[in-house]
Amino acid sequence: MRSELPNVESLKDLHWQTPLQIYSRDGLLISQFGEKKRTPLTFDQVPQQLIDALLATEDDRFYMHFGVDPIGMGRAVLGKLMGQDKGGASTITMQVARNFFLTREVTYTRKIREIFLSFHIESLLSKDEILMLYINKIELGHRSFGFGAAAQVYYGKEIHELNLAQIAVLAGLPKAPSTLNPIRSPERAKARRSVVLQRMLVSGYISDLQYQTAKNAPITGKKHGAEIELNAPYVAEMAHNEILKRYGKEKAYTEGYKVFTTVTGKLQTAAEQALVNNLLNYDQRHGYRGPLTSLRPVPVSSKNIAVDNQVHPLTQAEITKALSQANYYQMLVPAVVIAIEEKSVSIQLQNTETATIKWQGLAWARPYINDQKQGTPPKLATDILKYGDIILVSKMPDDNYRLGQLPTASAAIVSLSPDDGAIKAAVGGFSFKQSQFNRVTQAKRQVGSNIKPFIYSAALEHGFTLASLVNDAPINQSDKSSGVVWRPRNSPEVYSGLLRVRLALAQSKNVVAVRLLQSIGITNTINHLTAFGFNPSDLPRSQTLALGSASLTPLEVATGFAAFANGGFLIEPYLIERIENSDGEIIYQANPALACDPCVEISEFDEAEQALASLNTDEFLTADTLNGDIQNNNPELFISDSDSVIEVKQATRIISPQNAFLITQALNTAIWGADWNTKFAWQGTGSRARALKRRDIAGKTGTTNEAKDAWFSGFSKRLITTSWIGFDDPSHILGQTVSNSNLGKDQTTGNEFGGKSAQPAWIDFMRVALEELEDEGFQPPVDIVSVRIDKATGKLTTKTDKTSQFEYFRLGNVPTEYVVEDNSSEILSGDKEKQEEEELF
Repeated sequence: MRSELPNVESLKDLHWQTPLQIYSRDGLLISQFGEKKRTPLTFDQVPQQLIDALLATEDDRFYMHFGVDPIGMGRAVLGKLMGQDKGGASTITMQVARNFFLTREVTYTRKIREIFLSFHIESLLSKDEILMLYINKIELGHRSFGFGAAAQVYYGKEIHELNLAQIAVLAGLPKAPSTLNPIRSPERAKARRSVVLQRMLVSGYISDLQYQTAKNAPITGKKHGAEIELNAPYVAEMAHNEILKRYGKEKAYTEGYKVFTTVTGKLQTAAEQALVNNLLNYDQRHGYRGPLTSLRPVPVSSKNIAVDNQVHPLTQAEITKALSQANYYQMLVPAVVIAIEEKSVSIQLQNTETATIKWQGLAWARPYINDQKQGTPPKLATDILKYGDIILVSKMPDDNYRLGQLPTASAAIVSLSPDDGAIKAAVGGFSFKQSQFNRVTQAKRQVGSNIKPFIYSAALEHGFTLASLVNDAPINQSDKSSGVVWRPRNSPEVYSGLLRVRLALAQSKNVVAVRLLQSIGITNTINHLTAFGFNPSDLPRSQTLALGSASLTPLEVATGFAAFANGGFLIEPYLIERIENSDGEIIYQANPALACDPCVEISEFDEAEQALASLNTDEFLTADTLNGDIQNNNPELFISDSDSVIEVKQATRIISPQNAFLITQALNTAIWGADWNTKFAWQGTGSRARALKRRDIAGKTGTTNEAKDAWFSGFSKRLITTSWIGFDDPSHILGQTVSNSNLGKDQTTGNEFGGKSAQPAWIDFMRVALEELEDEGFQPPVDIVSVRIDKATGKLTTKTDKTSQFEYFRLGNVPTEYVVEDNSSEILSGDKEKQEEEELF
């Protein structure tokens, strides 16, 4: 028999199966994965009252017997003979033996094996060690294993935070966790609690006052998930999938890995709020699609709605049922209309609370007709809703309610560090519960004018400068083989004639982008774009590439733009900063390639953290983590015992720092540039970002044909963020909206371009993100010079009036020809001095 027993030596070096946990960089729990919920406890972490409750209930002679309790077993055998199953035969040690090594089959053979295993366990481990195996192993219902997990599942607390009444409920669970838990049966849980408390009283562990107080306490247990501290489900799923690929499902869900991501609570929350608010604003601009359903639909033959409602008033039962069946996400919650006034409606919420939606929360709801049309603005509440309508509402910061609806459009926003590729925030849709499709990484959408900076970057490599003139005029290009004429157009259809490259990019001139591509060639263009990390198969080999016919994900777009922000390096986005095992040891540490040239070698260990911080790498590595494990896992990053040198990986340079700087200058003009004193008055397509009052930002809008997709990608030196909005259903377009004025039915004004549809989310996010970043400005690298040019021709000039400005050039590409000057346009010397101080646009 002994030779057939399992080897209990494994209990001395036990590895608990604990779930995978995903955290933010600042230590906030984002999610937990794994079937078994377990929070292993040490002996010092277990409240004495829990130990007392378990001993009193399960094994009151635990510290006196040798694994088997003869008295308890004798009582159990006698009970069997008399036909009364009094229990008490299994000691805590015997339960440990059964839970770890045996099945629950009720046979004499299993019981004998259990007894022998208990003897062996008692000879190998101390009583405290055996007790802790029991406390951490026992199944306690609702997929919780061990009392640490049960405290979280039933009470949402740490074990040390529980009171006596709650501890007694948990101590009573081992007998029948599926039927005695407070979620399934509060009555049976209460009865079992009384038994536990009675035994504690009899055993002298608690006083009569404690007994009475705990016995009369209400049953407060209810289902709690993991205590999520940061709502970032798309980030959690991205990290989850990466861990599955790295370690496999079995290890991922049982090894207790703690995965620390690169996102922070502040930026992730800002990104989600920005995306959700922007989607709701976009959706409401396009009109109200009506209630979810109605409990009192108006019959076609009805003549008097008020009389019908009085005859058939709503019952609480049907209200409760209807509200429980409604789908809702984010801040939107279901409600039923229970009364309508002239300019307000009364509603009832799920918790039977009643509230009022004032006119300010209703007035937006002009009828939705289609993507391009909305109906007449409402004048009365009855124009919008009726008695019995099931609707969605949101509570505003001023505690007033607002009528709402689930957006039909989708969106994504992602933010990266251009220094090392760390993902700072990522939101892949309105609600993960509504759709698990992560549009940050999975949605390949046409990028529209977001492609133009890369086209212009290629042009700079083929002889063009920011001052080069390109003809902004209509193109009519016929295909002789098909007989089709291709006519790319500006949007809006305004043409300025000869236009400098800087202004063409800032104003997003379509025909200029096409002419640049034609000049440098499709092959050269694709080769240049591929260097930014774009897959060549996603880049059409046609001139439509210049207009954004390429389909890319928001993450790919942001990665490409990062090269302009960091001076020309291709960074690799990464999400996982480090991974710790269940003992808190770092088993993986990110070692991203850095956008640095030259990269610094650190010569002294005690200066490591400071030097790394100067490279902006403190976000993923500190001197404390530069240990032997990291040296083994990351040979490119190490501290040598001999000379104490830290080597840093360098990202691949894909464009020159001069190219990156010049494109950044043009993209800065897209935000800050404007000229209202010319025939073709203009301002940059990203001008809304001026609201941030930061000169150290640059960016580009993007809108595809028929406005199916809208983009805005923009950056500072330390952060690149891409915002996208569109429809998952390609049959829909972003369309047009009416203004807030009282327009007639079906009148439309205002197209949904990138600056209107996607940029507001970018602005709201960057407003928060830039608070932590200094205004660094974009400093010219070496071999960049600034000379004064004539605005109209791009040639050199000696004038200092409004016809001229300073422009940046690569050394060797500076114009050599001067414009023919007209002295009649000279201005006063005082104005000259003022002109010298003007910003460069």
